[in-house]
Amino acid sequence: MMRSSLSLLILTPILACLLLHDGQAEEPKASTTQVLFDGSTLDAWESIGSAKWKIEGNVLVGGQDGDPKRSGLLYTKASFQDFDLTLEFMIDEHGKYNSGVYLRNTPDQPRRTGYQINIGRGAADEPVGLYLNDWLDKGDADDTIRKKLDWNHLRIRAQGPHIEAWLNGTKIVDYTDPDPKPALLQKGTIALQTYGAEGHDGWVKFRSIQIRPLDK
Repeated sequence: MMRSSLSLLILTPILACLLLHDGQAEEPKASTTQVLFDGSTLDAWESIGSAKWKIEGNVLVGGQDGDPKRSGLLYTKASFQDFDLTLEFMIDEHGKYNSGVYLRNTPDQPRRTGYQINIGRGAADEPVGLYLNDWLDKGDADDTIRKKLDWNHLRIRAQGPHIEAWLNGTKIVDYTDPDPKPALLQKGTIALQTYGAEGHDGWVKFRSIQIRPLDK
């Protein structure tokens, strides 16, 4: 009787392991959170284009510096594939002026190459939503969740072709690309965008930018 019990104790962990790997895939583990912007330096970032990026009172400010024709990106020196990104933003309340967060973007590229969580005004058809050559999910299309001229919390989770986003705690995007190009799933930078629209010298502000790479 003791011999049977001992055998069962030895086999139980093995059986559990086999069942785990024979069934559903394990959830990706969350690694350590990395601070991308701490309010004091831009050491983790590179700038490309003619837009201006500066730190004012622990806040990252992007804009055209008086010239509405300027545009550009601020992108991370590090590349990320699957991740959980959080930040806070505030944006100018003018026409179609908008910003955005580019996901898995090609390093050194002055344009968007991956998915984008757009940041703008839903009333101007530039909502906080998911974009890739066209709207994949307009998210906060009615502009009822975003707080105007105030800080908004944005969370973005990218796991393979599955992109999710939460605005001020409300899920606004839950999209799985049915046929993603391989380049969209590869490692890339996180890039922040700004450009003048309708001849307007606009601005966007960011703070508390953190990312958790998801280990498979």
